Amino acid sequence: MDDYPRKLSDIESRFAAEEACRKYLAELRWPSGFSCPRCSGTEAWYMNTGLMRCRSCEYNLSLTAGTIFEGTRKPLLMWFRAIWWVVGQKNGASAKGVQRMLELGSYQTAWAWLHKIRRAMVRPGRDRLSGVIEIDETYIGGEKPGKRGRGALGKALVAVAVEDKGNDGIGRIRLAVIPNASQESLSTFTKQAVEPGGTIRTDDWSGYGKISDEGYSHAVVPAHDLKIAHLVISLMKRWLDGTLQGAVSRQHLEYYLDEFTFRFNRRRSDHQGLLFFRLLQNAMVIEPTTYRQMAKNVRGKKASNHNM
Repeated sequence: MDDYPRKLSDIESRFAAEEACRKYLAELRWPSGFSCPRCSGTEAWYMNTGLMRCRSCEYNLSLTAGTIFEGTRKPLLMWFRAIWWVVGQKNGASAKGVQRMLELGSYQTAWAWLHKIRRAMVRPGRDRLSGVIEIDETYIGGEKPGKRGRGALGKALVAVAVEDKGNDGIGRIRLAVIPNASQESLSTFTKQAVEPGGTIRTDDWSGYGKISDEGYSHAVVPAHDLKIAHLVISLMKRWLDGTLQGAVSRQHLEYYLDEFTFRFNRRRSDHQGLLFFRLLQNAMVIEPTTYRQMAKNVRGKKASNHNM
């Protein structure tokens, strides 16, 4: 199913009724057709309450349960508008922008919605990077006195992996906050970000000493030769400073990195409708997270079954 709106007016006309929104989400949740979680029945009807009822066992289920939309009291059309607006912002979205666009009375609601949407920017089970990869780390955070370098105090350490496509330029990226620059932390990040068999370029930091033991070819180069990794780091910091005016709390940094990754990896896409579609697909397989959990930086688990 690659059926998606091409412009905002398509959303406004096609999804004016809540039932149309629900049917669209149902097709995303069950792309091969409805499957009852209780009896595996393949037919259901929509009830006036917003629930679905299996025709076989008459089990009632919520279409939005177990998704980022769970428990919402707002019309789904408002969520569709918000997601369309977010993917259309070339330089990143802000809670203030969401609040103005949806005319929400509460900034807290806009902030919560935007963080829920950011959680859907990372596709469950996404492919790892492959080929030739540069890996480096950088610190994110305000100026603080004290230690500098890989043990800098008061800053968050971010690992960066970038595909080198040669004459085709920079490929995809992966970013993650890591606890430190130890072999254990960098090895864990590498295995999560890169397919075995790839060639990984790093500087001579000892934390990368075990990469060749993990099924990768390891090329050690001078730090100044990690040009594409340094370029991505520079763009990421400029984006954080420009779009968010540097106002990124350490506890929520991971979600902002998710947004930057989503936008960077789709930077050549001119199809806002397709980005809207992909983000909605992800939204239907990301477990819900409450405002309280988000405020405490509890990341919702990523569901592994698209037909949940």
